[in-house]
Amino acid sequence: MRLTLILYQLYLPASHSLKDKRSVIKGLKERIRNKLNVSVAEVDYQDKWQRSTIAVACVSSDSSIVDKTKIIIENMIEDCGEVQLLRVEQQDY
Repeated sequence: MRLTLILYQLYLPASHSLKDKRSVIKGLKERIRNKLNVSVAEVDYQDKWQRSTIAVACVSSDSSIVDKTKIIIENMIEDCGEVQLLRVEQQDY
């Protein structure tokens, strides 16, 4: 069994308020959660307008599924025109 925690540091250049940012992040989290059935939460920069870190937790008996999930999430973030991916950190347990 593999438990993976992936942290995505994001930049939101068009965000001019916390309300703008929360709207974008909420939509992104819901799309990830609905498509992939993983746990998603904003874990850092909650008080910054243009920065966010979201964490995704994925558990699977097959490590290739976790790797595919990571690629799909990165593609979803890149496809979202309002968010730029700055950094990805992965921790396996």
